[in-house]
Amino acid sequence: MSNSYQATQADKFTFGLWTVGWQARDPFGDHTREPLDPVRTVEELAARGAYGVTFHDDDLIPFGSNDTDRLHHINRFKKALSENNMAVPMATTNLFSHPVFKDGALTSNDRDIRRYAIRKAMRNIELAVELGAQIYVCWGGREGAESESSKDAYVALERYKEGFNILSQFVIDNGYNIKFAIEPKPNEPRGDIFLPTIGHALGFISTLDHPELVGLNPEVGHEQMANLNFVHGIAQALWQKKLFHIDLNGQRGPKYDQDFVFGHGDLKSAFFLVDLLERYQYSGPKHFDYKPVRTDDDSGVWASATSNMRMYLILKDRAAKFRKDPRVIEAMKNSNIPGLSEPTLAANESWRDLASDSFDVEAAGKRGYGYEILDQLALEHLMGVSDE
Repeated sequence: MSNSYQATQADKFTFGLWTVGWQARDPFGDHTREPLDPVRTVEELAARGAYGVTFHDDDLIPFGSNDTDRLHHINRFKKALSENNMAVPMATTNLFSHPVFKDGALTSNDRDIRRYAIRKAMRNIELAVELGAQIYVCWGGREGAESESSKDAYVALERYKEGFNILSQFVIDNGYNIKFAIEPKPNEPRGDIFLPTIGHALGFISTLDHPELVGLNPEVGHEQMANLNFVHGIAQALWQKKLFHIDLNGQRGPKYDQDFVFGHGDLKSAFFLVDLLERYQYSGPKHFDYKPVRTDDDSGVWASATSNMRMYLILKDRAAKFRKDPRVIEAMKNSNIPGLSEPTLAANESWRDLASDSFDVEAAGKRGYGYEILDQLALEHLMGVSDE
């Protein structure tokens, strides 16, 4: 493979300990890979040009560890980060694996479980701040239900709101420089999960006591599981200044969460996603929340990590060339795409000025836009077809 798409730390590519560290256990089979030491994860990713590593509390510190063991795990991790010049831009809490969370964490019907979940999150927020993280992702994987009879969704949203308000106040009172990012997902592991899409999460954020502290961490596969357009969702998150973090991976349609390498699913969508992120200068971490396929061994894990970063850089290059192509520029002009940037009302106009406008509706209705030409050019750039 060409070295022209070699990642560097300036690209701000990050991976979770749970991604490359997935042991490939699934509902139908046991693990096919051995546990991965977080220290080795840091070393291997740094050697491949990654910027940072992220973690759930239980990824780094085995659940139930005493204080002595906890400190040992943290210190080993800190040492590896320092020696490899790696950052921890984001952290999160595992509120889904232990059986105590089988009916939710912040929306559990059991008040004691809700209180425990908040304590667990607060303790890991303290560690996240200590390690320099500025984003705290909140994925409510168990916040949902299989039957409407089992959970009052109206009240559950009130409890969800209460949980975020408590955690926000915790951050404010301690002067922590960290913000929360909600990660929507429609289903799996619950039959239906609360805040299933970008739109649901944006609406929920507006109800919070401190909405300025809460944004989004959308994931490619999650939005596509709901059969939605991920590029459009990210455009709205960017437009509302709520794209605090992003999870990149691959997905093939509305099925289970596949977590393929980025671009190894809907490639056209991935192309336009990178185009959007680069044009609107998203500056946060580009986080690969994927799983190396179960059929790969240890060497395949690290090859797939490299593939994620390489895919992003290839698509970034292709998207830039697409935008600079004179044929594309001319086609966009012919399609009147620049016209969308012109405000509907001119300066000093009001709705009253619209009332007196004249317009040839029939002529406008007959006009073609030539979008298929643009789509073909985009696909040719994506495939690397040279100008003939």
